[in-house]
Amino acid sequence: MGVLKLKMYQVDAFASAVFGGNPAAVCILEEWIADETMQRIAEENNLAETAYAVYNNGVYDIRWFTPEEEVDLCGHATLATSYVLFNHETKHLNEATKNNALQLHSHRSGPLSVVKKGDDLYELNFPVDDLKQSDFNLSHTEVLVGCKAIKAYEGKTDLMLIYKNEAQIRSLQPNFFEIDKIKVRGIICTAPGDKVDFVSRFFAPQCGVPEDPATGSAHTSLTPYWAEQFGKTQLSAQQLSKRVGNFECTLLEDRVLIRGKAFCYLIGEIYVPQ
Repeated sequence: MGVLKLKMYQVDAFASAVFGGNPAAVCILEEWIADETMQRIAEENNLAETAYAVYNNGVYDIRWFTPEEEVDLCGHATLATSYVLFNHETKHLNEATKNNALQLHSHRSGPLSVVKKGDDLYELNFPVDDLKQSDFNLSHTEVLVGCKAIKAYEGKTDLMLIYKNEAQIRSLQPNFFEIDKIKVRGIICTAPGDKVDFVSRFFAPQCGVPEDPATGSAHTSLTPYWAEQFGKTQLSAQQLSKRVGNFECTLLEDRVLIRGKAFCYLIGEIYVPQ
């Protein structure tokens, strides 16, 4: 039996330093490997996401896997992948960069791009989520997270619950058994912030991620909602997980710019039986 050796990076995204934000594993491949192998690596890593990217004619094709499934979009693992491509795996960087923006493509979410804004700051350009107000039973939200929401919205993959204030978001006690029954990728809980424009938490036991530390993709739902509520397009945000995630967001019509920092924690080699 042969062994496939892959270089792997672990990067803390939307962090203020190492040990903060959301850790993602990143593998830059010469060509795609089997889906089953990518899923098993993600399961073995047991991080919220493991990202894989392959250079393809001027862009990097990118895919994201939780420990249990492939997902449509992942912000923090895209940031982590971009960090690796800008700083370590630079072989095709010039060909894949246009107007300072690294060009990425997802077969599930379409074109994406990331601009390096400083030594450790990156700006993601993602599509806005398609939000609609939901008739979800608000009384049931108390069963799910311990506090009744005042509004609910449905996006392409997530259920978003609106609360009155930051203290409520901090005090939530998710019932993962009940949340796991909801047929969505995850549940976003959000409210106006005390020191930032809005705060959030994200629960996704359905994907094998009970509470995600810093969820970039959730901000494609959060940003348009709070932009409308506050009447402005530039917003600051914080995800109130134990590790804490920090975001700066800009609404640009049907796109969202999501800025955050990234820090490399680990570079190693993994050995996969073939």
